[in-house]
Amino acid sequence: MQIKILLFTKWIAATICLIAVFSTCSLAQTISLKGKWRFKIDAKDEGVKAKWYSSVLPESINLPGSMAENLKGDDITLKTKWTGSIYDSSYYFHPRLEKYRKPGNLKIPFWLTPAKHYTGAAWYQKDVDIPANWQEKRVVLSLEYSHSETRVWVDDVEIGTQFTFVVAQNFELPANLKTGKHTITLLIDNRIKAINVGQDSHSLTDHTQGNWNGVVGKMFLQAGSPVYFEDIQVYPDLKKKSAKVKIELKANSTISSGGKITLSAKSFNTKNSIQVKSITVPYQIKNGTNILEIDFPMGDKIATWDEFDPALYRLTATLLANDGKKDQKEIQFGMREFKAVGRSFEINGRPVFLRGTVNNCEFPLTGYPSMDVAAWERIFKISKAHGLNHMRFHSWCPPEAAFIAADLTGFYLQPEGPSWANHGTSIGDGKPIDQFIYDETNRMTKNYGNYASFCMMAYGNEPRGRQVEYLTKFNNYWKAKDSRRLYTGASVGGSWPVIPNNEFMVRAGARGLDWGKKPESISTYAKQIEQFTVPFVAHEMGQYCAFPNFEEMKKYTGVYKARNFEMFQEDLADHNMADQAKDFLMSSGKLQALCYKNEIEKALRTPNYNGYQLLSLNDYPGQGTALVGVLDAFWDEKGYITAKEFKRFSNSTVPLLKVPKFVYTNNETLDAGVEVAHFGQASLTNAKISWSIKDVTGIVLAKGNFAKKTLPVTNCIQIGNIRFELNTIKKAAKLNLEVVIDGTEFANDWSFWVYPAELPKLKTNFYYTNKLDEQAKKVLDEGGTVFLNAAGKVVKGKEVVQTFLPVFWNTSWFKMRPPHTLGILCDPKNPAFANFPTESYSNMQWWEIVNKAQVMNLEDFPSGFKPIIQPIDTWFLNRRLALVLEARVGKGKLVVSSANLSPDLKDAPAAQQLYFSLQQYMSSDKFNPKYEVAFNTVKDIFESPSKLQFDTFTKDSPDELKPKPKSN
Repeated sequence: MQIKILLFTKWIAATICLIAVFSTCSLAQTISLKGKWRFKIDAKDEGVKAKWYSSVLPESINLPGSMAENLKGDDITLKTKWTGSIYDSSYYFHPRLEKYRKPGNLKIPFWLTPAKHYTGAAWYQKDVDIPANWQEKRVVLSLEYSHSETRVWVDDVEIGTQFTFVVAQNFELPANLKTGKHTITLLIDNRIKAINVGQDSHSLTDHTQGNWNGVVGKMFLQAGSPVYFEDIQVYPDLKKKSAKVKIELKANSTISSGGKITLSAKSFNTKNSIQVKSITVPYQIKNGTNILEIDFPMGDKIATWDEFDPALYRLTATLLANDGKKDQKEIQFGMREFKAVGRSFEINGRPVFLRGTVNNCEFPLTGYPSMDVAAWERIFKISKAHGLNHMRFHSWCPPEAAFIAADLTGFYLQPEGPSWANHGTSIGDGKPIDQFIYDETNRMTKNYGNYASFCMMAYGNEPRGRQVEYLTKFNNYWKAKDSRRLYTGASVGGSWPVIPNNEFMVRAGARGLDWGKKPESISTYAKQIEQFTVPFVAHEMGQYCAFPNFEEMKKYTGVYKARNFEMFQEDLADHNMADQAKDFLMSSGKLQALCYKNEIEKALRTPNYNGYQLLSLNDYPGQGTALVGVLDAFWDEKGYITAKEFKRFSNSTVPLLKVPKFVYTNNETLDAGVEVAHFGQASLTNAKISWSIKDVTGIVLAKGNFAKKTLPVTNCIQIGNIRFELNTIKKAAKLNLEVVIDGTEFANDWSFWVYPAELPKLKTNFYYTNKLDEQAKKVLDEGGTVFLNAAGKVVKGKEVVQTFLPVFWNTSWFKMRPPHTLGILCDPKNPAFANFPTESYSNMQWWEIVNKAQVMNLEDFPSGFKPIIQPIDTWFLNRRLALVLEARVGKGKLVVSSANLSPDLKDAPAAQQLYFSLQQYMSSDKFNPKYEVAFNTVKDIFESPSKLQFDTFTKDSPDELKPKPKSN
């Protein structure tokens, strides 16, 4: 039933798309081909030789759609030959995962699981009636998003073969085609063959959209004039207030034709419609083709396109031949100029900072991209609600609907050629892919080049091969051919060679948080980008993970199921933590959001930094399951941060604070510098900026205003300083400092922690030790209390590396590269924290406590045991971990900390305060541990390694873990 609903939704979308086709080709006649087709799988490649195009195929299938949607193909088994790299093969071999490998309970962790899987040849067939009035017309079969190589027969005549990932495949039918009934047969093959773009390319990999077989976009036959517009490209010129219109005409080679072309244009989404005066020019066609270049004045008043005011025009080109033949084409375009000026981007002469996300082709209901404008408008509007203005498409090009939607919403796009030429392929080595990249990017610019949102382009993602030579030529080719956008050879990590003629850089290297040191908000990425003389955009920024949201599983009502989530959920239950799943999500999510905030702010305060591309705003379901988004794979919020909250630090205008640390003692002074990054529509004149410091109850402790200042369109705008003496804070406290640009939506805030410089000396009645020695056992046996500082002594859990930062991308894809944890979980209401203000999650005050601290693996502790402070493990292993725990041992009571908590701490006020709070707790009548644990079970933490050890069973590794390639 769910599949049928999905197909019905697709039918509605296809109908809307066909309405668009009629509106843009008003003089053409169209026959829709959506609906039921005959079908047959050709797993043995016997159909061509057996002339299946001459037979009636026995099965049926609904198009547009994929084979998997129609439940065609092979069942998923352990032997399914996936399209995509697997760097962690433990699923196939590890004994603890055996139950997920059994038929009936097959759950794979690498990516979402489709209903069916098939790579190979498949045949599709449909009968059509060619109307009598189509005689002497040019008839074209159009298949949008056929995946991927398509051969076409009409009756017994083969029409041609096309192979593309980026545009509709159009086949011109024979000119002498008779009216009446005909049979159209398609042979679609989705295997990687001679042209290998790379098995992990997002244009075809099972990591993302899936390597599906079928046709999912518009499908129709269209009859039009034999004299027609083959191509129209519009090149805006803002200075001249005109547009150069380049037209390619075609006609049957036997026709020598002349006539006239009329151009008219009108804005269609502006408050007041702007009608451009039409012009008419003659044309002549000889030998079947002609190219015209027409200067089209746009009038004295032009509407320009950008993120703030995405004004668009519709150009109507009408051809009237001398013999009465007609053709008409409508083109959507915007008057805009996107260029690089020195180290900055400019849109229409104004600086622009790209606040972007990477789109990895995540479409969890279908496995292939949405083909309707409304779905893409939703994606861009959600992105804008989070303060973004830019989207990169990782090794794939979206369908036309995405460009239309981006134009309407005002979004700067970087589509790419459909290749990640690294895993199993390369560029510049004479392979077929070398020419294919040129062919594909030419198809992209021909079909989508007029869309104002198409501002940037790259070959694709992180290649190998003779990349410098190849991509340098690629850039030169495109810079000479089309000036409407900027070009970079490839989007790459920091170890890839620099392509010297890039017009902008999309690179890693200037990203990340150096939280091996104390967190601060002063450092920048200036040194990392000083070598570049063109605009710099951070490649795949962030990649901070949160724990899986198991409530999301019910959303998978389409072709794909979240068997990976099911597996993680069951494994969590097997480790006696099923009831903590939601808490793990919320606490890890809060840390994830904190990391994104600080990294984005660091980028915004860096001079000559020009943008970032998050990887990504929403989750990525492949490559081991990368839960790096503050949104899920459906672009929905997960509950721990709202779009409004995210937008405070990721917006066109963002107040920024410069402080050397976030944790203070009350004998210090909070000295903070305030600056603003402003990339709005215009300068903010006489901006009034105010600030306030509040405690957790909302009481204002201090406030002030800065002198009014005009904010130009740039970053690093110095506003002033805030100075606040902390000696009035007598007890441990969390404070919040907020900076607001009055009268606007622009505001930002930061939390600080203040602790007493001198803590009271407590008389304690417990035995403090740094080893579980005989004296500790004696105290416990006699009913006493022990505090064990086990820092550096842990064996069971020693393999788990904890830093303040959460897991990067995910531990499976990166073969358990540290860190392995996702922050901490605790209960703020626990009396152990009575004198240590905290939320349930990691915040800045926890850095000096948890960063690089060992964790304890409680694999042998009683079922249901929960520690006072619980590190959240990677969801691939779900180990029950502890940083601080309490238990009844023998007749006594024990607290164990693998974080360094002691009476002798220096320059660690948060750790001192936590130890003080624990001391008071242990001396109070509230200290009554719930669980009893055997002494030897506790002792085993310091003697025996964990029973569960990670083994990838795979020798290969992702690019980031391989030796750095040499420049060529």
